[in-house]
Amino acid sequence: MTRFLGVDIGTTFLKGAVLDLGIRAVQHVRRLPMPGPVEGLPATRYELDPDAVLSAVRQLLSELLRAAPDATGLVICSQVHCLVLLDQNGNPKSNIITWKDQRSLEPSQHGKGTLFDELSRTVSAEEQRQLGGEMRVGVPITTLFALRDRGELLPDNYASSLSDFVIASLCKVEPTTEPTLASAHGLYHIEHSDWHHELIARLGFSKLLWPRIRRPGEQVGVTNIDGHRLTCYTPIGDQQCALLGAELQEGELSLNISTGSQASLISSDLPRGDFQVRPYFDGKWLRTIVSVPAGRSLGVLVDLLSEMSRSTDHPIARPWDYIRTAVDRIHTTDIEVDLSFFASLTGDRGSITNIHEGNLTIGHLFAAAFRTMATNYSRCANLLSPDRQWNRVVFSGGLALGFPRLRQGILGILGNPAHRLCTTEEDTLAGLRMFAMTYSGN
Repeated sequence: MTRFLGVDIGTTFLKGAVLDLGIRAVQHVRRLPMPGPVEGLPATRYELDPDAVLSAVRQLLSELLRAAPDATGLVICSQVHCLVLLDQNGNPKSNIITWKDQRSLEPSQHGKGTLFDELSRTVSAEEQRQLGGEMRVGVPITTLFALRDRGELLPDNYASSLSDFVIASLCKVEPTTEPTLASAHGLYHIEHSDWHHELIARLGFSKLLWPRIRRPGEQVGVTNIDGHRLTCYTPIGDQQCALLGAELQEGELSLNISTGSQASLISSDLPRGDFQVRPYFDGKWLRTIVSVPAGRSLGVLVDLLSEMSRSTDHPIARPWDYIRTAVDRIHTTDIEVDLSFFASLTGDRGSITNIHEGNLTIGHLFAAAFRTMATNYSRCANLLSPDRQWNRVVFSGGLALGFPRLRQGILGILGNPAHRLCTTEEDTLAGLRMFAMTYSGN
């Protein structure tokens, strides 16, 4: 019997499981809350304490090892677009600056507008294409540009992803990375499958150390947790891992709908279009559109509607169950909801309009929100493949699996194509199991 441990370092939770490679099972799933952001920072900053994150990962591994003391390997995926500066021994020299950080929207000291505006004028459209279209606020290229502008960029430090930092620290080795995480920095030349060294030099990042890019599945090192020896493999990006867990195939349109949301298609050849291009596995690529308003935006509505109850001793225990029932009672609605409450595919200012006495209810509100989401996914499908080179929709993520009304609306606006559901809500953990089976020789 071969068992591994799998860990998904998410935005809200750390999730872990025992991966039984013999019977192909994900077992003993555990969740721990991610440490909260560092307090006292400016409103544009969103950072995590690296020691707190590493401590939480160790705690999760200890819990999993009590259930599987015979585990021999560790595979990890993580939220992408996080940055932490490390010394050559893998020790953190900065906090973990997450994708929620918006310091690049601070005023530029050397030009008009924001730091992001200045960076956008510096990086040409062709270079942005070479980067896979990954230059957005919160992506490490924008964070590094802001750090350089403020004189906070330390030389001879590695620019590392979150999970690469965790593995380097656990194994006490030099930081490395692989393509699904390297590309998330916004400084990876997708055609050359290497760092974009020319742009790195022009932006003043050459004094940094850039992690060696490994192949997926390479062994990075060994760690010892509570006397248990674990072989550690290259971490991978959580989006690619989730699609692996959903068993996405070419010709299938993936709609992952959870706190965040993405629409994706697998391509055998390097594609071009109005979408991001990301490395996948086995030499393939993802056409993908990210920042589609989903659970994070719906959460704004839930927080508003439950604010009064949260201030009492009787908070609503299961608001999403109530929402599901309320939406199912509504057949049509004329209220309009724009979910662009965060910078996203559809803008950065949302709205609720056409309100009258008869439609300002939870059922109408969320039915309208789901209708807007369906329209957004139809737009994504057209951008990813204008000639519709797909024949089936694959739904994954908690919202997609938990709300049939949402799925029905999406399928309806897409012309009712064939579809299937990911067989588990734990798609990243399922992906880690497949990853472990592939690269451990099982």
